Amino acid sequence: MKQRQKGYNIRFACDADIPRIHHLLTQVNAVHAKGRPDLFKMGERKYTDDELKGIFRNTETPVIVCTDADDSVAGYAFCIFERHEDSHVLQPVTTLYIDDICVDETLRGQHIGKRIYEAVLAFAKEQHCYNVTLNVWTCNPTAMKFYESLGLVPQKVGMEHIIET
Repeated sequence: MKQRQKGYNIRFACDADIPRIHHLLTQVNAVHAKGRPDLFKMGERKYTDDELKGIFRNTETPVIVCTDADDSVAGYAFCIFERHEDSHVLQPVTTLYIDDICVDETLRGQHIGKRIYEAVLAFAKEQHCYNVTLNVWTCNPTAMKFYESLGLVPQKVGMEHIIET
């Protein structure tokens, strides 16, 4: 997968991208930790370098990045194939689940996120996926509006009841 558009390149992540991806993962974690400090720890790393390398090498967990003219990662989408081939109740479809998507906060508004999402959709079609899904936290209304602008619609709603101890 290689696409070039208006100074940006879409490709799969590689080991050289790890420092920039850690930087972006920190931005995502900060949004979650501010919105739900009861669940997310501020300043923590989501993955080690070795875990990222394993994710990049696993064909079931593709990571699509958008890079600038200097090949620096401007944004990413961590994806996971979900297959329901042996389920008694689910249709045998393949879903490409977007586990994490981010555009550097200094580059937002330049349609990088849209380019990444369009690349994810194109990849999902190439892989004969039935659908693309993702989860969004209600404490992140900006992300919800962005996903809605791309044509995503709610599939299900997660609910909780916090038990105070």
